[in-house]
Amino acid sequence: MNRHTTLAALLSACALGAVSAAWAAPPPTMDSRALEAKFDAQIDPAEMGGWLKLLAAEPNHVGSAHDKTNAEWIAAQLKSWGWNARIETFDVLYPTPISESLELVGGAGAPFKATLTEPPVAGDAATNTKDALPAYVAFQGDGDVTAPLVYVNYGMPDDYLALERMGISVKGKIAIARYGGGWRGLKPKLAQDHGAVGAIIYSDPKDDGYATEDVYPKGPARPPHGFQRGSVADMTLYPGDPLTPGVGSTKDAKRLDRSQAQTILKIPCLPISYADAQVLLASLDGPVAPANWRGSLPITYHVGGGAAGGRVRLAVKSDWSTKTLYDVVGELKGRDAPNEWIVRGNHHDGWVMGASDPLSGQIALLAEAKALGGLVKAGWKPGRTIVYTSWDGEEPMLLGSTEWAETHADELKAKALVYINSDGNGRGFFGAEGSHAFQHFVNQVSADVKDPETGVSVRDRLRARLEVLAADPGANEQARATGKIAADPAKDLPIAPLGSGSDYSAFLQHLGLASINVGYGGEGDSGGVYHSLYDDYEHHSRFVDPGFVYDATLAKTVGRMVIRLADADLPVQRYGDFADTVGRYLDEVKKLAETTRDQAATQKKLLASNAYGLAADPTIPHAAPTALGQSPATNFAALDVAVAKLKASSAAFDTALAAKGAGLSKPQKARLGAAVRPLDQSLLRPEGLPGRPWYMNMVYAPGRFTGYGAKTLPGVREAIEERRFDDAQKYVGVTAQALEAYAANLDKATAIVNGG
Repeated sequence: MNRHTTLAALLSACALGAVSAAWAAPPPTMDSRALEAKFDAQIDPAEMGGWLKLLAAEPNHVGSAHDKTNAEWIAAQLKSWGWNARIETFDVLYPTPISESLELVGGAGAPFKATLTEPPVAGDAATNTKDALPAYVAFQGDGDVTAPLVYVNYGMPDDYLALERMGISVKGKIAIARYGGGWRGLKPKLAQDHGAVGAIIYSDPKDDGYATEDVYPKGPARPPHGFQRGSVADMTLYPGDPLTPGVGSTKDAKRLDRSQAQTILKIPCLPISYADAQVLLASLDGPVAPANWRGSLPITYHVGGGAAGGRVRLAVKSDWSTKTLYDVVGELKGRDAPNEWIVRGNHHDGWVMGASDPLSGQIALLAEAKALGGLVKAGWKPGRTIVYTSWDGEEPMLLGSTEWAETHADELKAKALVYINSDGNGRGFFGAEGSHAFQHFVNQVSADVKDPETGVSVRDRLRARLEVLAADPGANEQARATGKIAADPAKDLPIAPLGSGSDYSAFLQHLGLASINVGYGGEGDSGGVYHSLYDDYEHHSRFVDPGFVYDATLAKTVGRMVIRLADADLPVQRYGDFADTVGRYLDEVKKLAETTRDQAATQKKLLASNAYGLAADPTIPHAAPTALGQSPATNFAALDVAVAKLKASSAAFDTALAAKGAGLSKPQKARLGAAVRPLDQSLLRPEGLPGRPWYMNMVYAPGRFTGYGAKTLPGVREAIEERRFDDAQKYVGVTAQALEAYAANLDKATAIVNGG
């Protein structure tokens, strides 16, 4: 899925740069710096490039022969480097295409049949494979439908509001949306919710094709017949096997009937290329699309809805059998605390070859594993157990990580200190998302990793980049606020919150385990081949990370995190950062509640002033907007008290640890570690979020209508956004309970530091 951090995600964090000086993890000692230097010396970009060429030689989708071969090869490599490695298998529902067809049967340009396959590229031998999946999205609903076509722009909620204003409905029709503007799976889901009988998603050249760069193979952008595969399962309800929500998909697991699985779409859906989309879109009549709906195809974009517009037949049939996943798990046993785990993961399955997404992150994991094994052979032994995981089935629905986490839930809750994730990687700037108690730790590590392009630390390069972005005349408020933080060297750079889209989800949002997601990007360009046949070794080595230098930098970054966490004799977390961040989230939610209170008048004003950028067309009937009622006031008193307590408890812990941590005895340090390790589990509430109980974390969740994007204090925030005011008031209390439990458990840890 490739949810690696981008500059946009970092800017959206916009944390106010917690700088509480009460506790900062001590810098590495001379011995630890020597250890890290030995680790770095073993990272070989050329070797990593060889691994990528091998792993990306053939298609790696779930159920493919090469996906299994890669898992076996990874396990064998880990064993050869001294790891205790094994493969764990899970049998999961995973549909694969039997047949798919898309035809224009009426309107200008008919008859026309979409290609639905990607042609090979001269000079790129890997693209000659016969084993690539055709145009397909997993967990769509099979069907054979014929209906008029309607263009819905990005297919997001505001687009349907605009269509309503134009008097155009998708009920009984097939919606065609372009990629971008929101997560893939929301496009057919919203189409289905609005009564569409089918959905098509295409890649417009304005977003990742010839309007952005030369197309592959001359440049990195998407070629005319390239398309983006993916999953359209409703991941915002729960990830993992749709038939085993909340439990591991083991042989004896109780499974739902497929008709009961809420995450599976009910209407057929296919992705197509912009070459095929051009023919379909050119067949549409009806009003000319608004200016901000127009892509870069050489046509006049129409919305459709007229009597003579395009009519299409969409047919998809899938094999709905179970397929076997191959998760690779390796361990280096800890010296002092074998039952305390540092868990590290990246997935190895791809939609086709998957060189950039995910194998660029996988080769970093392998380089780390080899170097750590080399340190062990040279006499080092980690204080805590290190668990390295290579997941299968991430692309369709975070399958391998979710099933493993659910199967081992009790053991993970008892032993895991943190989960560190990566996914796709590329040339450019460092970025991190995660649990904010680790924000200062992430800053310390990134300050000690050299950027291969500039020679400064990756943190300092990012700091400079954020300052430059903030100085741009078009910078938004978030960019300016983050740039102000970056300009102050005394302040840590913020990390962004985690939503979903990669393998940390089950750990953070279901089990309550602190998580960090790390990646580089912003200069290498993999977007044009995302989830396509062309995401292969040739493209990655030419356009995404030539020389594999940033893939190696990722290995050096995460390797430091793992070594330091494995050997730390005191907690590296700084809880004041977490408390300050939660306080900011509460301020945001309060502001949201205020602006929502008179939303009916605001909506009326926006529509009257044509703020959505829609040109009035007197020939098209305009539906009156649905009136919004007044918003009742939400009482935030319980959250105010809980956040104040959290801040006080965090300050007390950080201050005590700074003053007394170094003097604690070994038994006290062990007790302290045992006290803070499960702390993030306090953020879970057993009832979960409204309508999606699998997500139990009251601070971090993917948004119901953002998919990958994070929603913070989600029970309250989303209820206000969606005008579910009873839920908002209820989750003020539920979230306050979680924060109070967190603070109370932190107080117990403080008592240990103080000699209790």
